[in-house]
Amino acid sequence: LTRLQGPAQEVANRLGLEFLTAYLVEKALAVDNIFVFILIFSFFGIPKNLQHRVLFFGIIGALVFRVIFIALGAVLMKFHIAVIVFGIFLILTGVKSLFASDKPKDLGKGPLIPLLKKFLPITNELHGKKFFVRIDKILYATPLFVALVFLELSDVVFAVDSVPAIFAITKEPFLVFTSNIFAILGLRSMFFLLVGILGKFHYLKHGLGCILIFVGLKMAWLNEAFDGKFPIAWSLGIIGAILGLAIIASIFRRR
Repeated sequence: LTRLQGPAQEVANRLGLEFLTAYLVEKALAVDNIFVFILIFSFFGIPKNLQHRVLFFGIIGALVFRVIFIALGAVLMKFHIAVIVFGIFLILTGVKSLFASDKPKDLGKGPLIPLLKKFLPITNELHGKKFFVRIDKILYATPLFVALVFLELSDVVFAVDSVPAIFAITKEPFLVFTSNIFAILGLRSMFFLLVGILGKFHYLKHGLGCILIFVGLKMAWLNEAFDGKFPIAWSLGIIGAILGLAIIASIFRRR
């Protein structure tokens, strides 16, 4: 293979760092998804041997929704006002994350379950790994299917944050797409890896809030302040430092 030199090498290095930074941001923000997954599985009483099934189909749906969001984002990012609006939105979301309550929400008080029951009868108990079951010639959805719907909707909510955050790192739709896809594909493995220890990192959510604030500032102000592009190596260092400090602070808090 011919070794890249000159401007081509610079472009390759820049794109490689942009992908790595975008992947790191998406992977870090995916931790919030895991908190919600734990809440959903606990609320619907989904046993561990069925959780992987819900996650499998949930991730397939997430891939489809991310493609749609990225395609829309690529179009909107051509307009400068949209970039500013998304940047401000990320800053506000990050600030909200810093002061959000740690008390888990009651999923039963939301409007989604009553809305589902209007269109589809739902059983009160699980029926193995089935999403649907026929009882007395009537098709019922099981709590496994309702949990899947909640998972998909939660990912749509998180995509509203994470996709603009990645566009703050890179303007290349291909890099935004691949960093999202690779991060999401590892989400199921990361869930089972972190599910037992995630609650011990108290300041991790605060770190994620700071990352959202940083990428929002980068999108709305820092890129313009640095002649259109904030140095990607600085972005990678800042994001890595925030995550590291959040983990270290959580460890010292436990001690």
